[in-house]
Amino acid sequence: MLAPSRILRSTPAQAGGGRERWSLVDQAEDMIAEGSKSFAMASKLFDRVTRERVWLLYAWCRRCDDIADGQEMGGELAPATEEEAARRIRSIRLLTERAFEGLPTADPAFDAFGLVARECGITREMAEDVIMGFELDAADWRPRSEADLARYCYHVAGAVGVMMAVVMGVDRDDGWMLDRACDLGLAFQLANIARDVSEDDKADRRYLPLEWMVEEDIEPGMVMHPHHRQELADIVARLIRRMERHEAWSRLGAAKLPFRSRWAVLSAARIYGAIGRRVRELGLHAWDHRVVIGKREKLRHVAAAFWEAARNRPEVPGEPPKWDRSTILIDVRMAQPIPPPPMDPLPEE
Repeated sequence: MLAPSRILRSTPAQAGGGRERWSLVDQAEDMIAEGSKSFAMASKLFDRVTRERVWLLYAWCRRCDDIADGQEMGGELAPATEEEAARRIRSIRLLTERAFEGLPTADPAFDAFGLVARECGITREMAEDVIMGFELDAADWRPRSEADLARYCYHVAGAVGVMMAVVMGVDRDDGWMLDRACDLGLAFQLANIARDVSEDDKADRRYLPLEWMVEEDIEPGMVMHPHHRQELADIVARLIRRMERHEAWSRLGAAKLPFRSRWAVLSAARIYGAIGRRVRELGLHAWDHRVVIGKREKLRHVAAAFWEAARNRPEVPGEPPKWDRSTILIDVRMAQPIPPPPMDPLPEE
């Protein structure tokens, strides 16, 4: 009879959990095509290698979001107890760690993440910053202050922008470029929050800071009440002004990217910027119907982005955004639990 050590073998570690790269890329492409038409269109402008890596990273983000919310490709939210919500986040962290270790996860999106993390040098800290955003949503967290909103936007979008920059070839130590990538993510999220106020309210979620609502005399639970539409429009206009400032500064970083990456980034910036500005222009009627940018208009933004990328002379923006990645990261790190002190004995001299 064979000894147990001859029977039980450890699983060999390999990027992608042993799945074929082409298979992971195909599945990731399907996910982005279904999950975000705007990102799917912009992603086709990258060179082939970058495009595939962007898809692989998107697949992980989409899957984590679905697990945290109990959804399928961004569908209807599934209510969860506090215990169930915590279990979902533990699952995300466990599968992500296995992906980093190159172990099979039984989930193509996490195997895809393990592959792109190995190829591009994405770190555990970068991934954890994003996972903390899913954790906030799972815990039914709501911002009280503007600083809270900044931290949330960083986790769910700014930190993703940082990882996307690394996927595009930006050095992990180039803090200035990562700041500009974070700016773009923040701009995207501010546009999303402005557009989705009504949908979030129906799902019993709120991302507008409580302090802003108090300033406008909007009572709790009454954000979508008709008699508060003007106050809501004023708050959203405030969000869009912030969006535009982050958008402008992100263009400085885009100018330093290779042409095809610059074109893709500027296309996405124009499309999401158009969403935010459309919401502001509609004012009191912004939430009568969901604001969307049609395919023809998207193509116009892609064409305009081509010439902007070719000219590559971004306007020098004025005052920098009030939120910056360094300040947000201080709040993020301060919000994390304090690790226990090391208990190992000191080495003898």
